[in-house]
Amino acid sequence: MLRISKLSDYATLLLAEMAGSPGSVFSASDLAERGRLELPTVAKVMKLLGQAGLVESFRGAAGGYRLARPVEQISVADIVAAIEGPIGMTECSVHQGACSHEAHCGVSAPWQRVSQAVEATLRGIALSDMCVGYARSRAAIPHTLQAR
Repeated sequence: MLRISKLSDYATLLLAEMAGSPGSVFSASDLAERGRLELPTVAKVMKLLGQAGLVESFRGAAGGYRLARPVEQISVADIVAAIEGPIGMTECSVHQGACSHEAHCGVSAPWQRVSQAVEATLRGIALSDMCVGYARSRAAIPHTLQAR
């Protein structure tokens, strides 16, 4: 089965949470509470998102994280690549010369086409697209159960 990791899923969830107030600065503990995730997990995800330039981090008592770009300019491919690394279905799709069978492999080129199609599809889906269902699901949670 082909699937993204839980960390990529959590990254999308946290970014969707931040997208509700795009100019706001969120502390890691606030994001952990809102996303119902453990603080160390949130810290790890936010560090990776910061390294990828998807969020800005601020130190100090009022520090935290803020989206670095408008939600329409952050693609699912950006999120997945920030957490997982380069998008590729096979090792040779990402790093040519990484496989000892590459010189005589007959399926390398087709796998590269598949990888390119998957990446293009993920690039075509913005964080704003992911937030449409997220806003509805948050609205369905009783207000008393929602994080502040």
